[in-house]
Amino acid sequence: MNPVLRILLVVCAFTVLLFVVRKLRKAQFNTMDSLFWLFLSACLFLAALFPSAVYAVSSLLGIQSPSNFVFLAVIALLLIREFTIQAQLTNLRNKLIALTQEIAMRENQNHKNGSEH
Repeated sequence: MNPVLRILLVVCAFTVLLFVVRKLRKAQFNTMDSLFWLFLSACLFLAALFPSAVYAVSSLLGIQSPSNFVFLAVIALLLIREFTIQAQLTNLRNKLIALTQEIAMRENQNHKNGSEH
């Protein structure tokens, strides 16, 4: 694997690690969300430290270049993360709609009860 790519992987992994730790300290990240990013950071470190493993997996999968495998793996992980975020977002939207409807019904009921007296 190209030494420049290895250095880039280490720099990216370290940057992700610093970003996650900073967000956790400021309580801007959920612990479960941070685990994904820590996992990604660890994978990047391992890929940079053990390029022979990247070569082995890329040849096993029939990918010609180990750097293509690294990019493909990162893209796949990010797509999985995006899918889970979209599922969470849909769930939150549904809860928000139900909550908004419940509040509107209570306000309507309170308005009717208040106008009777």
